[in-house]
Amino acid sequence: MGHFLSMHQAPLIEFKDVTVFRNDRIILNAVNLIIDEGENVAILGPNGAGKSSLIKTINREYYPVLEGNEVTFKIRGSPVWDVFELRSTIGIVSNDLQYAFTRDITGNEVILSGFFSSIGLFNREISCEMQKKADEILEFLEIGHLKHRKMTTLSSGEARRLLIGRALVNKPKTLILDEPTNSLDLHALHTFRTLLRKITQSGTGIILVTHNLYDIIPEITRIILINDGRICGDGSKEKILNDETIRKMFRVPVTIHFENGYYYATGF
Repeated sequence: MGHFLSMHQAPLIEFKDVTVFRNDRIILNAVNLIIDEGENVAILGPNGAGKSSLIKTINREYYPVLEGNEVTFKIRGSPVWDVFELRSTIGIVSNDLQYAFTRDITGNEVILSGFFSSIGLFNREISCEMQKKADEILEFLEIGHLKHRKMTTLSSGEARRLLIGRALVNKPKTLILDEPTNSLDLHALHTFRTLLRKITQSGTGIILVTHNLYDIIPEITRIILINDGRICGDGSKEKILNDETIRKMFRVPVTIHFENGYYYATGF
């Protein structure tokens, strides 16, 4: 697939022959992947396919086996990166992060903690500029009513929006969302998809990791398929989201429908 950035600008993510082991089991197998800054991409695959492992490798929770000269493992052209410095490039919202934040802290504290990459504030000094930025994000995400609510009292959808706000305080150029609609009801799903569209339209790229076709908002133009730890498809929505490909990927008889910019699978 073509890349739309300048040839002189390094890709956001560049993996070549990246293999990752976990407990003596291969969880990513010779992954080749290039994603440019500013792309809106969905990484699609069934449960256990390796999607979350790929995100944890990007975030350096997992490390690849570096054997031979052919392995490439770079973020923005560098094989070495500091996770704290990476915050202005990539923001990550995961279910693991949401679980870590299930505690007695307010929505305001959740968003402010993004400045420190911490779980809560732990008596950190908050500047007026930080609070102003947090308030701007609360307004942008339309969650000002959650500012003083405790995380333990919120729904999954409300908590997730606060974690997105936490990621956005550092103005990342790309936001990675790992299975963001798990546990959301229809109303929360509608609200969340509307929010994602607003974020992409504001100029932030998104990498959406999901097993649900209906998560893929119209602004996403590229689909990367992953299964059994391997990249097994990469192309436009029109090329990838069809009956044959999705049937093979999920091993169920499905029919793909397109409606109002979204794709849906039925018949299973």
